[in-house]
Amino acid sequence: MTRVVDPLDDTAIRAVAILGDDVRRRLFGFTRTARRPVSRDEAAAAVGISRKLAAFHLDKLVEAGLLHARFHGTGGPRVGRRPKVYEPADTGIEISIPVRRYELLADILTQAVLRENEQQSALAAAADGAHQRGFAAGASLRDRIRPGRLGAERALTLAEDILGRCGFEPDRIGADCVRLRNCPFHPIAESAPELVCELNHAFTRGLVEGLQARTVEAVLAPSAGECCVELRATAIT
Repeated sequence: MTRVVDPLDDTAIRAVAILGDDVRRRLFGFTRTARRPVSRDEAAAAVGISRKLAAFHLDKLVEAGLLHARFHGTGGPRVGRRPKVYEPADTGIEISIPVRRYELLADILTQAVLRENEQQSALAAAADGAHQRGFAAGASLRDRIRPGRLGAERALTLAEDILGRCGFEPDRIGADCVRLRNCPFHPIAESAPELVCELNHAFTRGLVEGLQARTVEAVLAPSAGECCVELRATAIT
């Protein structure tokens, strides 16, 4: 799994910044190329530093989420002085400013191809998949905060929170409208605009439905260099 670095996510930024240190970068590189858990002694010898210094930097990489650490064998640290070993974390980090979500698009399209049949095209399956992702995100937030009946202003605020974390860069351009300033799937949108716009629209419609926000609707409103969707308050009260 790849974690895309959101420029507003301090945790992710720290994970990237920690590799700016030459010693930590070399230790991280050694653990990745070893293809097996490595001890502090092995890591120290590989980069030419003391065991104590290696331990300090390796544990910093663990704190940043770049490495996992465990005690070799069974029984924990107090049984037979088992050595602490390190190995790369499963999650990768990709720097992207503005945020791009190519792994999400790839997953939606892969599932669409697998679900395509005589009754449903791959495009329709992809739109359904995007809608389901949006619905799940909205329903999850609603279940967590239990906001009750949502008015337009509150619904737009909640949608902004989710869409911001997804990389859409929502911009409140009025009391009753949120404009999405960034397309997480750009520049793929340039070569397949109808596909990407349909997926963005399906995702945001699903999000609104998952929030049970009957006072808000997602509409297509293409604008050069931005996402093609706006969220607008409806006449329903």
